[in-house]
This record gives sequence, structure tokens and C-alpha cells, in this order.
Amino acid sequence: MVDKLVTDYAWQGPKRGADRAVLLAHGAGSDMNGAALIAVADALADAGVPSLRFNYPYRSSGKKAPDRPKVLDRATREAAAELARRAKLPPERLVLGGRSMGGRYCSLVVGAEDEPVPALGLLLLGYPLHAAGKPDQPRADHFSRLRVPVLFASGTRDALAGRADLTKAARRIKGKVSFHWIDTADHGYRPLKASGRSAADVLSEVAAVSAEWVRVLPP
Repeated sequence: MVDKLVTDYAWQGPKRGADRAVLLAHGAGSDMNGAALIAVADALADAGVPSLRFNYPYRSSGKKAPDRPKVLDRATREAAAELARRAKLPPERLVLGGRSMGGRYCSLVVGAEDEPVPALGLLLLGYPLHAAGKPDQPRADHFSRLRVPVLFASGTRDALAGRADLTKAARRIKGKVSFHWIDTADHGYRPLKASGRSAADVLSEVAAVSAEWVRVLPP
């Protein structure tokens, strides 16, 4: 028997009765208690939608550098299976997603060439279209294999996914694509002071938009 990679989970929302549930994966420099994930989980719970947050193995072991791609891939699949088990729902009733790296790996397992993971949709909060300083190396090869609805919630100052570049790359997605742009926010969802908005304001906006998008997804 293969040992489980994921050991830290946080369930939020109703334990039964929901017809959908959401997996929330964290970004590379954060963990399952990151502010954005908590805000979205709270909004989902208010909407009657359960969610499951989790830590990738490197975070559970106290490391800062992310795990190897194969480990991140396997951990994401494990977490999706755990969500299905806890929610008592088939995989195609689950929305997978999360912040930055976590959202990217959710999209990778759904758009995998071999053994793709079924999903109701993808919730991508600050999708990292490319690594820092490498706009010529977009992470979008799998987009053409995505056939589920996708929501991109990104800041207009996101240095890892410019608005024009992300919009262009998303045209390859076969499922219905929605965008929510947060004015003046960067990759970390931090708005400019001149905007008159706080980081808390932005997180509240992202959470509300995410919960509503999940709530109205067709079964």
C-alpha cells in the first residue's frame, strides 16, 4: 500500500446535503490557512457549499520550497479523492482550484493527457501563467484539454499573468471561460493605495465572486 502524501486537511461547510463541493489548494509561498483560501471557504460555507483545504507535503514537513512536480500532481489527486469521499459526491460534482500554484496543479490534473481527473469546474485564483521573469514560457499547454467551466480571478497588475496574455491563452480552453479582474491588484491580491481599497476589500470581492460562480454552475 502506498503511503498517503497529504495529511493535513481542513473541511468547512455543511457535512451533507450539498450537490457540489470545492477543493482549495494553496500557493507556493503559503499554506492551507492562507487569507485568500480562508475568505473563499467562508463565502462558500455561507452559500451552503462545503470546501476542503489541504497542505502540500512540503508545507506539512515545514519546508519552504515546493515539492517536485510529480509529488504536487499526486498530492492534488489525493486531495480531490479525499474531497469526493468526505462530500459523498462523484468527482464530476467537484470544483477544483485554489491560489496560484495550487490552482495551476488542479488545472493540470483536470487537463492531464493520461488519467485526467473529472471536475465540475476550475476555480483559478491568480493563475501563474508563467514563472517570474519568464513571460516567454507560458504554462498553458494543457489548456486545450480543459473542457469544464473555468473562472480566472486575477489582478490587473499580476506580474505572472498579464491581462492580454492570460485572455489570449484562455482561448484554447474548450469549456466556458469567465474572468474577474481586480483593479490595480497584483499577484498577491494587493491593490495600489491610490485605489482607496484594502487587501481585505479585495479578498472579500474575490470570495463573493468565487462563491457565486460555484453556486450557479450547472449540474
